Amino acid sequence: MQVNLEEISFQIILHGGNARNLAMEAIQHAKNGEFILAEQKIEEAHEEMRAAHRFQTEIIQGEARGEKIEIRILLVHAQDHLMNAMTVIDLAQEMIDVYKKFLKE
Repeated sequence: MQVNLEEISFQIILHGGNARNLAMEAIQHAKNGEFILAEQKIEEAHEEMRAAHRFQTEIIQGEARGEKIEIRILLVHAQDHLMNAMTVIDLAQEMIDVYKKFLKE
């Protein structure tokens, strides 16, 4: 099975972008004291990240099978989206925790 690098790159961008947006929504819910909704959005963001990672794993497995993987700008862009989403999710979780402490006092 040959890896379709362009399709996989777009899927990583899609799911990474969704994860980032969900994390930002989680921050807004926390800011409004809506902590249950904030936690739900974080969980949805994690689900999107799992989907993105499944596509990323296809690339890794293809290379492990000996397929030549050409590093293209689109793949670099996809990886950038993925790493950005991971960072935003981590920061969103921290901000939710801070808002919980701040708004309860």
